[in-house]
Amino acid sequence: MRKILIVGAGQSGLQLALGLQSRGYEVTLMSSRTADEIRTGRVMSTQVMFATALQIERDLQLNFWESQTAPIEGIGVSVGGPEGTRAIDWMGRPHGYAQSVDQRVKMAGWMETFAQRGGQVVIHGAAVSDLDYFSRTYDLVMVAAGKGELVSMFGRDASRSKFDAPQRALSVSYVHGLERRAEHPDLDPLYCNILPGIGELFVMPTLTTSGRADIVFLAGVPGGEFDVFGGVKDPALHLSLTLELMERHTPWEYARATKAELTDVNGTLAGRFAPTVRKPIGQLPGGGLVLGVADVVVANDPITGQGSNGAAKCAASYLASIVEHGDREFDGAWMQSAFDRYWQGARHGVRWTEAMLVPPAQHVVDMLAAGVEHPSIGDRFVNAFDDPSDLEHYFFDAAKMETYLAEVAAASGSNGS
Repeated sequence: MRKILIVGAGQSGLQLALGLQSRGYEVTLMSSRTADEIRTGRVMSTQVMFATALQIERDLQLNFWESQTAPIEGIGVSVGGPEGTRAIDWMGRPHGYAQSVDQRVKMAGWMETFAQRGGQVVIHGAAVSDLDYFSRTYDLVMVAAGKGELVSMFGRDASRSKFDAPQRALSVSYVHGLERRAEHPDLDPLYCNILPGIGELFVMPTLTTSGRADIVFLAGVPGGEFDVFGGVKDPALHLSLTLELMERHTPWEYARATKAELTDVNGTLAGRFAPTVRKPIGQLPGGGLVLGVADVVVANDPITGQGSNGAAKCAASYLASIVEHGDREFDGAWMQSAFDRYWQGARHGVRWTEAMLVPPAQHVVDMLAAGVEHPSIGDRFVNAFDDPSDLEHYFFDAAKMETYLAEVAAASGSNGS
């Protein structure tokens, strides 16, 4: 039986551990926190999972909370105009619904399941020296902890990383008491509010430790009006600042947030990081090699929702590569090939994220505006959250976009609408 060590108990680490465990591998999971510490700790992300990622969880029979979690069956896009107005506003429909389960709920539950099924959980904050020792006793060591000392083993890939500094100041609040928008009283959509020069405001339903809730997520241009959470430690002040910014810049969202209150004292998060692609192989002082997983090697800004989805896809891709490799050595060549296989899909999300972090090109503005009149444009665009590869066909090139928009307009005219 092949022995595998996974360091990190997030979406990718736990999904990979449970997937390998179900296929008969002897898996050890190393986490810096216990399941209870995760469950009672601070929120970690917004984690909206789209259709492909949700299906991966279903296939592994890990969708424990699906029936309890609100389905996100629409994705609304608004672009702010002058004095709190909306210059653009429409709703796109994804091919399959999305969902968000608080990672405190999911990761704690998955860790307990892994242990109940016979997996070994080691509660220890791993250092490079620890991995140097473990690399001699395991067939494969994978690092799925995207922060801290271990990440420094994986060098930045400058050829695949457009930015070397944070492009957004991030702020998250988990709240109860948020009402539905009047125009969509029967839906629990994900709303994307784009505020040129300021940043973005996302609002989405989630399942948290206290039941159904909503996430209010601000992504601010550094130094701009949304970049005010850096020194805020008090959760109540965090929410108060969030509501003030909503009232000033997105009054249509603030109107339903007047009764909002935090789900718990750990229901806020703020920070920033530079979106980065790293080399997938880390070399240990003793010569051993370790493979980076998900955010360790492809860390996208959350503006396009690729984080947890990319983690799920990375874990699924690595699982397939491991199983297909059989009893052969997990050497550097195999590690590179496993990453390259994942990168074939991940590169599309990276390119899209980079494009959304800079002021949009005119042809992108034209597309967003056309979505008001032509719902099919909005439907196609919002499905990029699930499959960004489709954007290669029209989104990045002005000429392709012009052709696409003309085709949609012509088809609409021929239909008499």
